Amino acid sequence: MEAPVNNSLQQFKNLVGTKFQLYNSLFTSLPFHRVEKTGIFLSLFLLHCEESYAKGMSPQEIMDSFFDQYTTYTDEQKKIDLLFRFVQYAERQVVLFDALEDAAFRHIRDMQGTGTLRHLQSEVIQEQAQEKLKEKLKDFSVRLVLTAHPTQFYPSEVLGIINDLAKALIEDNTAQVNMYLQQLGKTPFFKKEKPTPYDEAISLVWFLENIFYQAGGRIMSFMKAQFPDAISDDAGVLRMGFWPGGDRDGNPFVNAPTTIEVAAALRNSILKCYFREVRNLKRRLTFKRVENVVAALEAKLSRNLFQPGHVFDISQKEILETLADIRKTIIEEHNGLFVHLVDNLASKVQIFGLFFASLDIRQDSSVHEALLDTIAAVSPALPDNYASLGDEGKIAALLNVSQPVDTALLEKPLHKDTIDTIAAIKQIQQSNGEEGCNRYIISHSTSVLNVIEVYGLFLLSGWKKEEITVDIVPLFETIDDLRHAGQVMKSLYENADYRQHLQRRGCKQTIMLGFSDGTKDGGYLMANWSIYKAKEELSAISKEYGINVVFFDGRGGPPARGGGKTHQFYASMGRNIANKEIQQTIQGQTISSNFGTIDAAQFNMEQLVHAGIANELFSSREVTLSKDEEQLLQSLADAGYDAYNKLKNHPFFLEYLDHASPLRYYAEANIGSRPSKRNASAKLNLNDLRAVPYVGAWSQLKQNVPGYYGVGSALQQLDQQGKWEAVEHLYKHSLFFRTLLDNCEMAMKKSYFPLTAYLAKHPQYGEVWNMIYNEYELTKKYLLRLNGESELMAGSPIDHLSIQMRERIVLPLLTAQQYALLRIRELDAQPGNGHGKEVWEKLVMRCSFGIINAGRNSA
Repeated sequence: MEAPVNNSLQQFKNLVGTKFQLYNSLFTSLPFHRVEKTGIFLSLFLLHCEESYAKGMSPQEIMDSFFDQYTTYTDEQKKIDLLFRFVQYAERQVVLFDALEDAAFRHIRDMQGTGTLRHLQSEVIQEQAQEKLKEKLKDFSVRLVLTAHPTQFYPSEVLGIINDLAKALIEDNTAQVNMYLQQLGKTPFFKKEKPTPYDEAISLVWFLENIFYQAGGRIMSFMKAQFPDAISDDAGVLRMGFWPGGDRDGNPFVNAPTTIEVAAALRNSILKCYFREVRNLKRRLTFKRVENVVAALEAKLSRNLFQPGHVFDISQKEILETLADIRKTIIEEHNGLFVHLVDNLASKVQIFGLFFASLDIRQDSSVHEALLDTIAAVSPALPDNYASLGDEGKIAALLNVSQPVDTALLEKPLHKDTIDTIAAIKQIQQSNGEEGCNRYIISHSTSVLNVIEVYGLFLLSGWKKEEITVDIVPLFETIDDLRHAGQVMKSLYENADYRQHLQRRGCKQTIMLGFSDGTKDGGYLMANWSIYKAKEELSAISKEYGINVVFFDGRGGPPARGGGKTHQFYASMGRNIANKEIQQTIQGQTISSNFGTIDAAQFNMEQLVHAGIANELFSSREVTLSKDEEQLLQSLADAGYDAYNKLKNHPFFLEYLDHASPLRYYAEANIGSRPSKRNASAKLNLNDLRAVPYVGAWSQLKQNVPGYYGVGSALQQLDQQGKWEAVEHLYKHSLFFRTLLDNCEMAMKKSYFPLTAYLAKHPQYGEVWNMIYNEYELTKKYLLRLNGESELMAGSPIDHLSIQMRERIVLPLLTAQQYALLRIRELDAQPGNGHGKEVWEKLVMRCSFGIINAGRNSA
């Protein structure tokens, strides 16, 4: 095992490390103002930062001494100009690094090794598990849901350049690399205006068209070729989901017309992909009795795509049947020539239909509650006294709705739009197929009533009970919600009307579990453990009632939001956790880092498919935790929860984050269409603060609190209770526990306390800083004791080196950002002297772009 790791590490050093140094020198010829000087100054500044932080200096001292020692600048404007040029330069260094990693992907990862489909194939043969595989694949699938959560600062133009740059780097085409770097120099990295939800959708459609379409087709073609008996024609092993344009939780800019517009964009986009591929087929399938069929299909796709006013008249079934006829003729009359091309297209049509990705609708339960109270007050569709009824009375009233509500009676645009959206689902299903939009997710689900409220809203929108072709998906997020989830679902399963609805939906219930708010609410260990326990309980209850439960994980990029080594997480689920489907959100840098190229996307999708299948097929795999191990994990989670709560409840906790980090500037960064708080007018509080800015602010402080805080305290507590051997045993034998701690190490590796050490003696915030730093040191001590390594992430040398190099690129930006925040605080402290503040605020935001892009899964 050692040799491949060393070999891959050497490849990484050659293809990424060395090439970065070489191509980095090309930056001096980029079309920037005074660029040569910027490059030299930036190198000097980086070394100056590293040496000065080692001596315990603060960002302000480092910045002042740098300008004194290395420049002749005395004019503040000249200093500011140089700092902005540093940002420009470093941003483009990050892009170069991203492109080099993308280009090196297949040389660094074993594309046929552990966790791939080739590996699965050999395991199936070895274990003679062909029949088991066939059974498993009847209803197993992996669904990746692209979300618009703003953790990606690259505009789509820059994403395109990264993609082209990676291709030029693979071919070692220096002239082209130089041209793309010049293009990069001229291309803006930040948006002057906030994107609309439609803009966000279109930027993610780029990934669907250029990456997932190809990678998904490759995977399906391979599986059909290797497991022909196991994959049926309607098998949905891969599915894509989509949130931009459908996720309206706290986003006032998403409305029913946007949802319809995004659904149409998805349909046109997939038809374009099919049209291009059919045109290519036409060049190969020039045979008798085939040529004309291909031409007719091309003409029909063209009419549906490009003819204005044309009534949509093509279906997934029709395309698949046409391809099946072509296939039959080729095999019978033309020796099967180019049949693989037809199969490849058929695989894609099978996965993506006419919808490309299923558009999910999401809204907060509080919106439904307020809307129903209003309907009762203005319309006869609900009883007058509805608002004063208890939960049981409200549920009965909602299940007995017999007439739709007249939306003209609703004054609030949000209320009217909620009803219009439910009507829009029907429209989308007619044009894109049922899978185009067939899930309604309820944020902050806490009760049976929250689910029945949505069921009632469908009836109030004119849907008949037996016609509701939509899954209602509760989302449990906080620690309390997760604890009560089992009881909520049990009561729902016992409700006769809802049960009939589930029977019409194939006895399948999807439940979404959110990591982000769980971590924010309960800390790292408690959030992860609570979700594990909720899944166990929900699996058992669903089984008891004859319901197939499917878990949809809201997993952000960083470990603090449930990210990290995702396939390992799924492989570590116990046998008593339902495993019919793997569904997760992917967003921001996670899309571009894990799925940014076809190779990377194929590799990471295969890892997920493998994790879900192998976990069930092979008996030697992860066994369910024993009672003692569960108790141990519960003790760890409780101790971690106590430690995190002490920090969270510190009177200056949120104030510290607001003071020291760029938290307040998230909303102004124009990276996403959603506000950074759910309640715009309220004072800053943890409940309203969205997880993205919360986790992102800690990331830019280089303290990553949500990704490890409480772990050290928990391990120390068990050590003091004489349970260290049991903890070591758990670490060796539980992939779940090991994955948790591996991901925790990643969050810690991206922390850098010298950046904020100047706050250690701060009269107001010093105590909070020291609590965080001490917990970090304690966690580090115990993790290294557990894994026997000398430094964090030593067991993942490639990731370790990648993080190290990225962190070096952004150290100057972190220093500049802290310096700018300090200048803003100074100006704020001088009454009436707000002059000049805007430029420093702009610098804070511009630094954020580079820092977060470099972190890849940091926000």
